[in-house]
Amino acid sequence: MRDFSKILGDAAREARNGLGWTQSRVAEESNIDVRTVVNIENYRANPKLEVLWPFIRTLRIDASEIFYPELQCENPVIIRLRCLLENCSEQEATALIPVIEAVLEALRSEQYIQIK
Repeated sequence: MRDFSKILGDAAREARNGLGWTQSRVAEESNIDVRTVVNIENYRANPKLEVLWPFIRTLRIDASEIFYPELQCENPVIIRLRCLLENCSEQEATALIPVIEAVLEALRSEQYIQIK
Protein backbone atom coordinates (compact mmCIF):
# COMPACT_ATOMS: atom_id res chain seq x y z
CA MET A 1 0.00 0.00 0.00
CA ARG A 2 2.96 2.30 0.52
CA ASP A 3 3.54 2.60 -3.24
CA PHE A 4 -0.06 3.75 -3.75
CA SER A 5 0.33 6.35 -1.00
CA LYS A 6 3.50 7.74 -2.57
CA ILE A 7 2.04 7.83 -6.08
CA LEU A 8 -1.11 9.58 -4.84
CA GLY A 9 0.80 11.98 -2.58
CA ASP A 10 3.25 12.99 -5.30
CA ALA A 11 0.47 13.45 -7.87
CA ALA A 12 -1.56 15.52 -5.42
CA ARG A 13 1.32 17.80 -4.47
CA GLU A 14 2.34 18.30 -8.09
CA ALA A 15 -1.23 19.08 -9.17
CA ARG A 16 -1.84 21.43 -6.24
CA ASN A 17 1.39 23.32 -6.88
CA GLY A 18 0.56 23.49 -10.58
CA LEU A 19 -2.74 25.14 -9.73
CA GLY A 20 -1.02 27.46 -7.26
CA TRP A 21 -3.38 26.33 -4.49
CA THR A 22 -2.81 25.87 -0.79
CA GLN A 23 -3.71 22.66 0.98
CA SER A 24 -6.56 24.57 2.62
CA ARG A 25 -7.98 25.56 -0.73
CA VAL A 26 -7.82 21.98 -1.99
CA ALA A 27 -9.65 20.83 1.14
CA GLU A 28 -12.30 23.50 0.70
CA GLU A 29 -12.79 22.87 -3.03
CA SER A 30 -13.04 19.09 -2.59
CA ASN A 31 -15.08 19.32 0.62
CA ILE A 32 -12.65 17.30 2.74
CA ASP A 33 -10.68 18.05 5.89
CA VAL A 34 -7.35 19.85 5.44
CA ARG A 35 -5.66 17.16 7.59
CA THR A 36 -6.69 14.63 4.95
CA VAL A 37 -4.96 16.68 2.26
CA VAL A 38 -1.82 16.98 4.40
CA ASN A 39 -1.86 13.24 5.13
CA ILE A 40 -2.30 12.36 1.45
CA GLU A 41 0.62 14.58 0.42
CA ASN A 42 2.79 13.11 3.19
CA TYR A 43 2.02 9.50 2.20
CA ARG A 44 0.05 8.81 5.38
CA ALA A 45 -3.39 8.31 3.91
CA ASN A 46 -5.40 5.57 2.32
CA PRO A 47 -8.53 7.54 1.40
CA LYS A 48 -11.89 5.95 0.81
CA LEU A 49 -13.44 6.35 -2.61
CA GLU A 50 -15.84 9.04 -1.38
CA VAL A 51 -12.78 11.15 -0.47
CA LEU A 52 -10.55 10.13 -3.36
CA TRP A 53 -13.13 10.83 -6.08
CA PRO A 54 -13.72 14.55 -5.36
CA PHE A 55 -10.07 15.00 -4.39
CA ILE A 56 -8.56 13.89 -7.70
CA ARG A 57 -11.32 15.58 -9.71
CA THR A 58 -10.77 18.87 -7.88
CA LEU A 59 -7.05 18.70 -8.60
CA ARG A 60 -7.71 17.54 -12.18
CA ILE A 61 -5.51 14.47 -11.70
CA ASP A 62 -5.90 11.82 -14.37
CA ALA A 63 -6.96 8.67 -12.52
CA SER A 64 -4.68 6.57 -14.73
CA GLU A 65 -1.74 8.48 -13.25
CA ILE A 66 -2.61 6.96 -9.88
CA PHE A 67 -3.96 3.54 -10.82
CA TYR A 68 -1.73 2.84 -13.84
CA PRO A 69 1.49 4.78 -13.21
CA GLU A 70 3.41 2.40 -15.46
CA LEU A 71 1.49 3.83 -18.42
CA GLN A 72 2.76 7.36 -17.82
CA CYS A 73 5.06 8.59 -20.53
CA GLU A 74 7.48 11.50 -20.51
CA ASN A 75 8.13 11.38 -24.26
CA PRO A 76 6.88 14.74 -25.63
CA VAL A 77 6.06 13.22 -29.02
CA ILE A 78 3.83 10.54 -27.46
CA ILE A 79 2.24 13.14 -25.19
CA ARG A 80 1.46 15.35 -28.20
CA LEU A 81 0.00 12.40 -30.09
CA ARG A 82 -2.21 11.50 -27.11
CA CYS A 83 -3.42 15.09 -26.84
CA LEU A 84 -4.35 15.12 -30.52
CA LEU A 85 -6.26 11.87 -30.14
CA GLU A 86 -8.00 12.92 -26.94
CA ASN A 87 -9.33 16.01 -28.70
CA CYS A 88 -10.91 13.99 -31.52
CA SER A 89 -14.59 13.35 -31.78
CA GLU A 90 -15.68 9.71 -31.77
CA GLN A 91 -16.26 9.94 -35.51
CA GLU A 92 -12.76 11.37 -36.11
CA ALA A 93 -11.16 8.72 -33.90
CA THR A 94 -13.01 5.97 -35.74
CA ALA A 95 -11.79 7.33 -39.07
CA LEU A 96 -8.21 7.57 -37.80
CA ILE A 97 -7.90 3.97 -36.57
CA PRO A 98 -7.41 2.32 -40.00
CA VAL A 99 -5.12 5.16 -41.09
CA ILE A 100 -2.90 4.78 -38.03
CA GLU A 101 -2.87 0.99 -38.34
CA ALA A 102 -1.83 1.24 -42.01
CA VAL A 103 0.91 3.78 -41.30
CA LEU A 104 2.28 1.70 -38.42
CA GLU A 105 2.25 -1.43 -40.54
CA ALA A 106 4.17 0.39 -43.28
CA LEU A 107 6.67 1.88 -40.83
CA ARG A 108 7.27 -1.47 -39.17
CA SER A 109 7.75 -3.40 -42.38
CA GLU A 110 11.24 -4.09 -43.61
CA GLN A 111 10.61 -2.32 -46.90
CA TYR A 112 9.39 1.04 -45.67
CA ILE A 113 10.66 4.31 -47.04
CA GLN A 114 12.47 6.47 -44.50
CA ILE A 115 10.30 9.45 -43.48
CA LYS A 116 12.21 12.57 -42.49
